[in-house]
Amino acid sequence: MKLVLIGYRGTGKSQVGRFLAGELGVPFLDTDTLVEERAGKRIPEIFAEQGEAGFRELEHAVIRALPPDTCVISTGGGAVLRPDNVALLRKNGTLILLSATVETIVSRIAGSDRPALTGRPVVEEVKTLLAARRDAYSGAADFCIATDGQSVRGTGDRILRLIRNGAVSRDVRSRALGFFRDSGISPEDTNALERALLPGSGPCCTKFFGIAGNPATHSKSPPLFNRLFAHHGIDAFYTRFQGNDIATIVEVAKTMDAKGLSVTIPFKEQVMRCIDEIDPVAREIGAVNTVVFSCGRSVGHNTDWLGIREPLEHRAGARAAVLGAGGAAAAAVYALRDLGMDITILVRNPGKAQAFADRAGCRVAPLDRFSEIRPEVVVNATPVGMAPDTNSPVPVSGLRKGMTVFDLVYTPEETPLLQGARIAGCEAITGTEMFVRQAAAQFRFFTGIAVSPGLVRSMLP
Repeated sequence: MKLVLIGYRGTGKSQVGRFLAGELGVPFLDTDTLVEERAGKRIPEIFAEQGEAGFRELEHAVIRALPPDTCVISTGGGAVLRPDNVALLRKNGTLILLSATVETIVSRIAGSDRPALTGRPVVEEVKTLLAARRDAYSGAADFCIATDGQSVRGTGDRILRLIRNGAVSRDVRSRALGFFRDSGISPEDTNALERALLPGSGPCCTKFFGIAGNPATHSKSPPLFNRLFAHHGIDAFYTRFQGNDIATIVEVAKTMDAKGLSVTIPFKEQVMRCIDEIDPVAREIGAVNTVVFSCGRSVGHNTDWLGIREPLEHRAGARAAVLGAGGAAAAAVYALRDLGMDITILVRNPGKAQAFADRAGCRVAPLDRFSEIRPEVVVNATPVGMAPDTNSPVPVSGLRKGMTVFDLVYTPEETPLLQGARIAGCEAITGTEMFVRQAAAQFRFFTGIAVSPGLVRSMLP
């Protein structure tokens, strides 16, 4: 077993790590100590001579040289800001985030000679760095333990109970399984989940993820994410949360101590009412496609816009038409605005989309005006064309050579709109590109690990 303790300094990582190593009879390794040994200098001296950047490189070299398993590791507070560090620490390991309030941290680090990282007073520095690192800590952590008011033994005993008994009892996991059996997903999916939820022996420390949608049976996310987890040596399982009510899905996810949800049609707007916090980008878009459960809170993000922006960077400043006014359209508009495009939203009923257009700062027009607008970039953010639909959201006769046509539908990959675009001599971008790039961003929110679009693409079913 490899246990890795992460978190801000002053949360007790080193002391708790030594206790755990003694109880488990395995080596204890502290990356700060190993950095000092490698450099032959104390950390304040390293910072004085090489700055934070030099220290971080030494820290990465130490993490790269750590043994692969059977040890307890305490990391520096900023180590998990580097996704390559997280990938190394996560491989065949369980990461536990130790946390504490600002007041507790400040009292514990009083008198330390560690150099300041921001130049601010200590209280302000702690607040600033905790806020800046929150997503990195949440993504990297499998479990969270608050150490305020706890002795080293008390915190260590809680961690030992967690790894020996699991975060959720077998009875609770069995009841959660009933939701999936009644949800309409395939027996193969249910049986695979049962094997992960109810292992034959020992505790279940597997982290659970899933696609929340109705329907969710068509999604490629489960095989993709499970292959990514296996590739990185992460004890995690991704399944399908299918149902009519997103509030119920969120509660089931919490019950089984799930770490994250991918959210798809029709829940991207509805889920915002069911979670504790929404990040600024997702709030502005008005849709959430990624939920991370960590340290007792649920936080919503949007990665769809990144999946749309990246393939269109070469068309920055173009005249664009976005087809549709739902959650995917909102992400598309946000992405195109970020690229400085002039945007018209095209829908069947412009009156119903006017408020959305006003909020997004763009025009709205009926779909039948597509040919008049003569856009340079077209983004289909409607479900029209998704199997078994054989239609195009706009007449393909209106497509012209030189246009870039991006269809966010990815099942099938070659939609009627894209087939027409290729015949017309347009640049055609499939929904798979959007799916790949948003999934890569989502994987980082879920795990703290950065994966390339190429790796994601190679693991698609």
